Amino acid sequence: MSGPLTGLRVVEMAGIGPAPLAGQFLADLGAEVTLIARKSGQANPADINNRGKRSVALNLKHPEGVAAAMALISGADVLIEGFRPGVMERMGLGPEDCAARNPGLVYGRMTGWGQDGPMAQMAGHDINYLGLTGFLHAIGKADDVPTPPLNIGADYAGGTMFLLFGIMAALYERQTSGRGQVIDAAMVDGASALMALVHSMIAMGSWGETRESNMLDGGAPHYRTYECADGKFIALGPLEPQFFAEMIARAGIPDTQRADQTDRAKWPGRREDYAAIFKQKTRDEWTAIFDGTDACATPVLTWSEAPDHPHLAARQTFVAPGGVTQAAPAPRFSRTAPGPLRPPAAPGGDTEVALRGAGYDDATLARLKADGVLT
Repeated sequence: MSGPLTGLRVVEMAGIGPAPLAGQFLADLGAEVTLIARKSGQANPADINNRGKRSVALNLKHPEGVAAAMALISGADVLIEGFRPGVMERMGLGPEDCAARNPGLVYGRMTGWGQDGPMAQMAGHDINYLGLTGFLHAIGKADDVPTPPLNIGADYAGGTMFLLFGIMAALYERQTSGRGQVIDAAMVDGASALMALVHSMIAMGSWGETRESNMLDGGAPHYRTYECADGKFIALGPLEPQFFAEMIARAGIPDTQRADQTDRAKWPGRREDYAAIFKQKTRDEWTAIFDGTDACATPVLTWSEAPDHPHLAARQTFVAPGGVTQAAPAPRFSRTAPGPLRPPAAPGGDTEVALRGAGYDDATLARLKADGVLT
């Protein structure tokens, strides 16, 4: 193990969405992440969220399975779980149970709606959390329905990143107090927090509620995508006057537009004009025109094209261990760079090794396996 989080011990309860990604990021940076899975299985190199983790398979419906999970949690710095509120408590693994055994534990809870509130027990997904916060309403064409931005906004940006932020803050505080605490990371909270700039612009009267009418939602002709002659796309983003001047000069757009770049009354017509201009050349021709400039104009690449782009290739932003293309660990560190990626373990493949480290002897492990506790 190597990386800035070497020595950090994390237990992750198996789940889907933002919690597994949080565990992946911690493992990428050197933490020892032990995943408690429901049953054993075969290793899958495409299971990227579980790269670098150990895997233990336990029957948590059995008291001794819960006891084994608690033994692992007792030696951990961090616990990550993404169940509905109350599930861990019903298993006997709630915050109070764990704190009694491990007072320094940072207990990370990841949900969509939060641990309390009238919707806390309801099911939901990224699109629902974004819809409730106002986030989703702002995305898409003015004359069409709101467009879900994959599952990035709530699941991963509002969920994973705020869970990790909370965990790191609690670990920092623990250095002073010696005590752990519970992190209630709710996607509705995180997604809302991400929109601080938009809330500020609403308060200042510079952001409206109509889609595709604002500076950053495709309303501005200089901040949107355009189709090129080959059916591919280019992304424009020259918000600052000097960058805008560079873009229009290289695109052959009249220099007079520099004086009224932010005149919203002119935006609809200019969107049509720009669309006609960018349709005259292929995406790669436009890319060559703007390459190396401050025009903030770049190609819109597909998933398969992105890893081969010269800039991303030079930085080795993508790697392909076992032939599976995936993002390299991020961010990067000057002194404590993480070591080579370790492939996802087979579910349950580390059960005996992990439990031996928690104090179980071979005879006990054999009995637990015979009793169906080790699955």
